[in-house]
Amino acid sequence: MTRTHLNQLTWFQAVAEERSFTRAAAKLGVAQSTLSHTIKQLEARMGIRLLTRTTRNVATTIAGERLLQTIAPRIAEIDDEIAALTALRDKPSGSIRLTLSDHALESVVWPKLKPVLVAYPDISVELILDSTFRNIVEEGFDAGVRIGESVEKDMIAVRIGPGWRLVAIASPAYLAAHGVPEHPQELIRHLCINMRHESAGGLYAWEFEKDGQALRVRVNGQLTFNNTYAMIDAAASGYGIAYVPENIVEQHIARGKLVQLLDDWSPFFEGYFLYYPSRRQNLPAFKVIVDALRHRN
Repeated sequence: MTRTHLNQLTWFQAVAEERSFTRAAAKLGVAQSTLSHTIKQLEARMGIRLLTRTTRNVATTIAGERLLQTIAPRIAEIDDEIAALTALRDKPSGSIRLTLSDHALESVVWPKLKPVLVAYPDISVELILDSTFRNIVEEGFDAGVRIGESVEKDMIAVRIGPGWRLVAIASPAYLAAHGVPEHPQELIRHLCINMRHESAGGLYAWEFEKDGQALRVRVNGQLTFNNTYAMIDAAASGYGIAYVPENIVEQHIARGKLVQLLDDWSPFFEGYFLYYPSRRQNLPAFKVIVDALRHRN
């Protein structure tokens, strides 16, 4: 049966159940004359009268009642299946691939992702941890996470976390043996734990700022990592001074395991942003991830 025939049956059902062309036409959103003409076409095609019409109401004939009892449950099944398919369409699914740093993952992304994975079991997420600035288009990522000042201008950027700052830290044992630096330039004479940013030109030059004066200090030491948490562990073990995000060493400092240094020189960064190409297709799964990560004051 063609689509037109199915429409004729659903319109017949509406008239039969409403027992009125006027009410059925209003329910279907069609003109009463169009509805009446369609029912006449159905009766002509079947070669049998389905409805009896009076000036006050409409009733089904024996054949019409039998047809109504036959099609009503089947049309209901079709409607239910279409509703189920629509729900499936609207249910976000698919794989999202992100590149981000270990600090971004632990401090912002992972806490926000955990409830999403429970609520949307058909969404899968691949998280590639590194400190490099990857070309997300060429390397097949859906999006990346970096601090705002590092995001390229041609990308859409969505703020996902509050501002934070880097702080210099060392163990009490290290400071007892080597002294406490009072100025960033004094770090040159200390053992420092480096962070390697491969795509940013090698070792990270520590950035400081005070009273509008900005300093970059290139430090030296025995150890170089590309993992923030390894740097913290090395500092706590007495291998030197590390420069790490404040929010992940607060507990170490509170317990006396680490000592914060050069506090008035520690600058704030504007926080993490999720960035992706402006031409990125807005798939439902990607929209869910963006909305879940979005920073809300």
